[in-house]
Parts: sequence; structure tokens; C-alpha cells
Amino acid sequence: MKVEIYSDIACPWCYVGKARFERALAAFPQAASVEVVYRPYQLDPSAPHQPRPHREVLAAKFGPRAVEMDDRLTELGATEGLGFDFDSVLENNSLLAHRLLRFALDEYGPQAQTRLKGRIMTGHFAEGLDIGDRTQLADAAVAAGLDRDAVTTFLAGDDLRDEVIADIADARQLGITAVPTFVFEGQWAVQGGQETSTFLRVLEQVTQELSAAPETSAAVCTDDSCEVPTPATTK
Repeated sequence: MKVEIYSDIACPWCYVGKARFERALAAFPQAASVEVVYRPYQLDPSAPHQPRPHREVLAAKFGPRAVEMDDRLTELGATEGLGFDFDSVLENNSLLAHRLLRFALDEYGPQAQTRLKGRIMTGHFAEGLDIGDRTQLADAAVAAGLDRDAVTTFLAGDDLRDEVIADIADARQLGITAVPTFVFEGQWAVQGGQETSTFLRVLEQVTQELSAAPETSAAVCTDDSCEVPTPATTK
């Protein structure tokens, strides 16, 4: 089974959703047969290519509600074993980091990409990592098992920029308008940072559906619920 996860590094719910999905995968008996690939998405492609304090950016968008929004995520993160330190978070355009994640996938494979995704997101949300800083991204890549010289050379150039931008455009063409979105076998879409139990149920249901009718159509799961198409429903 292939699971493609459309996600933006700047999205805190993508961080939560990643943790919940990985716990579900760890509890899934057929986990060894599941390939997870991260696909790029940008909530704000026009974001400046310079670091800005998260608190200031969010306050400019949402006013007094910004603190409450951050507090809610901090509390939620604690229940999920995730640290959020919004005082240290720096907002930046995420394109460079998405390029690096695509490089990791192409050159090192899905598992290395997943490790790098986790390292960048933890750094971004808990450690003040600037996702637009080439040196800090190279450090994150090395921590995830990538070669520093290869990463440094890649980040110094412009490789994969057009490909990543095209991938983001393709995601919008597919109808993806929110992240995280989890697409199972190119057919079933689960939207949002669902509960671990929901992800586990989807993995089980999709496995059953693939065995019964591989060509079924897509369904969307939201608000902690999921409906997988019946075998009689086709593309």
C-alpha cells in the first residue's frame, strides 16, 4: 500500500497528523508493506523568503485570537508527545525545505525522507529552526542520515525547484485544498490530523478494499470519521 501525505512544514496540524499516523502505522500488522511518501504543499506560496517571528505573523492575521490558537495547539501537542515552542518559531517560505525533502526522496528513498520530515518539523516547531536557512537545513539532513556534502551542494543550487512547484500545482489540480491530506493508493483521501484510531481504521479498511476491488473511487474522511467506498462504486 502506498500512502502519499500532502503537507506543509509550516502547518502545525501536519505535525500533529504525522505523529498520529505514525502511531497508527506502528499498530498496523501489515506496516512493513506500507510505503509512505511526503508530497509538497504550500499554504502561503507568497510568504517572504526571510525569517519572521511566528507570534507577530499570527497576531497580524488573527489579532487577539492568535495567542489562544497557539495555546490550544501547545496543549494538544503535549497530549501527543509533541513540543510546541511558539515563542521560538520562525515563519519563512517553505519552498527550500520542500525541495530538500524531494531531494531526500529521490536520492535516499521514502524512509530517509520521513526521517528528514520529522527532524525539520521538530526543529521548526520546538527548536527555532529557520526552514529557509541552508546551513540549518543541512544540519537537519545530516541528523536524518543524509550526506552533508551532497546536501550542501544541492541547497547551493536551484535543482528541483520547478519540479516541486509543479508538484504543488498538481496537488491543487487534484482538489487538495487543505493539509494534511493522506491519499491511500491514489484512491482514498483522508483530510486533517485525524485521531490515531481513525488512521488505523482507514489502513484496515483500505487493505480490505484493495483485496476486494482495487479500482474503487475516492472518499474523504473528516472530523474523526471515515467512509470508504463500497466495492460496487467504481471510478
